[in-house]
Amino acid sequence: MKNINKIKFFALASLLALGVASCDDDFLDRKPLGNAAAGDLPGGGFEERTFGLYGLMRTSDGVTNIPRLFFQSIRSDDAMKGSTSSDASLQGNIFDGFQYNATETWITLANWKGHYNVIFECNDIITDIDAIENPDNATLGFKAEAMALRAFCYFDLRRDFGEVPIILNKVEVPSDGIAPKSTVAQVDAQIISDLEFAKDYLPTAWSAYPGRATKGFAQTLLAKLYLYRQEWQNCIDQLNDVMTYGYALHNDFVELFLQDGDNSTESVFEIQFLRLAGVNYSNNYWEVQGVRGTGSWDLGWGFNVPTQNLVDAFETGDPRRNATILYSGQGDGYGLTVPDFPPLAQPYWNKKAYSLPSERSQFSENKNHWANIKIMRYADVLLMYAEALNELGQSSTAIDYINQVRARARGGNVTVLPDVTSTDQATVRDAIKHERRIEFAMEGERFYDLVRWGDATTVLGPLGYQARNEYYPIPQSAIDQSGGVLIQNPNY
Repeated sequence: MKNINKIKFFALASLLALGVASCDDDFLDRKPLGNAAAGDLPGGGFEERTFGLYGLMRTSDGVTNIPRLFFQSIRSDDAMKGSTSSDASLQGNIFDGFQYNATETWITLANWKGHYNVIFECNDIITDIDAIENPDNATLGFKAEAMALRAFCYFDLRRDFGEVPIILNKVEVPSDGIAPKSTVAQVDAQIISDLEFAKDYLPTAWSAYPGRATKGFAQTLLAKLYLYRQEWQNCIDQLNDVMTYGYALHNDFVELFLQDGDNSTESVFEIQFLRLAGVNYSNNYWEVQGVRGTGSWDLGWGFNVPTQNLVDAFETGDPRRNATILYSGQGDGYGLTVPDFPPLAQPYWNKKAYSLPSERSQFSENKNHWANIKIMRYADVLLMYAEALNELGQSSTAIDYINQVRARARGGNVTVLPDVTSTDQATVRDAIKHERRIEFAMEGERFYDLVRWGDATTVLGPLGYQARNEYYPIPQSAIDQSGGVLIQNPNY
C-alpha cells in the first residue's frame, strides 16, 4: 500500500509538472500545464494541482539538482566543485573562488527561474482558491500547502539574492511576472505571512502520500527565518510546538541518507524520489555527486566533494566522518574498495550521495536515483532550539539539545563525542557552530550559517569571499527581461 500511494502521488505530481520546468530563457512566457487544466479536474482539481507542485519542485533546477549544490554547498568551506579541473571550470571559479558572474546562465539563471517557476504555480492555486466563496477546510489545506512551498522558495531566494521581487499574482503574460525588488524585510514579512496561514491549516502528519508539507515543516521553516533574523524567542516559540509533533532522531545516522532512511521519524521535509521496476521519479541531484570513475565505478559526475578542511574538522572517532566522507583508495564500508586517487580525480567524495552496491544491483544502474533529498531534519530543530536558548542566556538548558544530537551520532560507543558540559555562553556558542557544521556537512547549511553568524569573511576570506558575496548578483537576463525594472544588487 505504501508504494501504491507513492506511485499515485508521483504520477499526479508529474502530470501537472509537465512543461513547466523548461530551461528556455524567456521563463516568464509560461508553458501550458500538460493535459490537465483546472476546470477539467474534480473539485477544481486542487488536490491534483497541489500534488503537481511537488513534482515541479523535484524537476526545477535551483530548488533541487545541480544549481542547489553550487549555491548551497560548494560556496562553503566544506565543499568544492570537484570533478576534473576542466569540467565546469567557470562554475568552479564562480562558486569556489567567489568570482560571481551575473551573466553565467547554467547555474545562476536556473536557480532564479527554478524558484520563480514554483512560486508562479503556487500563486495560481492560491489565487483560484481565494476566488471561491467560503472554501471548505480541505480546500484551505491545499492553499496552505501552496503557501508553505511558496514561502520555502522565497526563503531560498532571500538567502541567495537578498532583495527579490515579491510576486503574488497569477503570471498569465510575461509582464505579470515583472516587479521591482522588495527589501529583505518585506520578503521576510511575506514568508512569515504565508507560513502563519500554512501552519493553521496543515496537519501534523499525512496518513498517505509521504512528502507533503506539514504543520511541522511550516513552523520549522518559520523558526529558521526567525533564527536568521535573531528573533530568538519567536524561534523558540515555533520549535516548542514542533517538538510536540512526534519527530525523533533516527537511531542510525548512516541510514538517514540511504533509501531505507527516507521519511523516517527525523524527516521534517524531503524532496521525494521513487525508483521501482519501470518507475523512476527523480532527477540528477545525487548522480552529479557520485564518484567520477570508470566501469563499475562510474557512479556520477563527481561534483560537490568534501574539502580537507572539513575532513580535519571531525572530532577523533566521530562516526559521522565515515558516514560523510568516502575516501579514494579505501573501503566503502559495504565490501568494496574505492579506486585510488589518482587515477580518480579527487581524494574525497560525498558519502551522503553514495549509491550502495546492493542498490546498484537492485536497480541495475550505478547512479543514485532513489534516495530522497533531506531538506529539513529534526536534528536541525534541536540545534536551532539550542542556539536560540543560548543566545537568550539559557546555556545550561541549551546543552541538553546539543547533547541529544551528539548522543545519536555516538551510538553505542561511549568513548567518543563526550557531552558538552560547559555552560559558558561563548563556549556553548562555539559548540553549536561545530555541531551544525559536522551534523549537516555537505547538506547545504554551512555557507548560510557562516554568513548569519558574521563569520563568513574570516572563514571564507582566504578563498576569495568579500562582504558583497553574501548575496549573488541578480541574473542579467532577468534584468534585461524586466526592461530595467529590476536593479542589480550593490557592488556588481
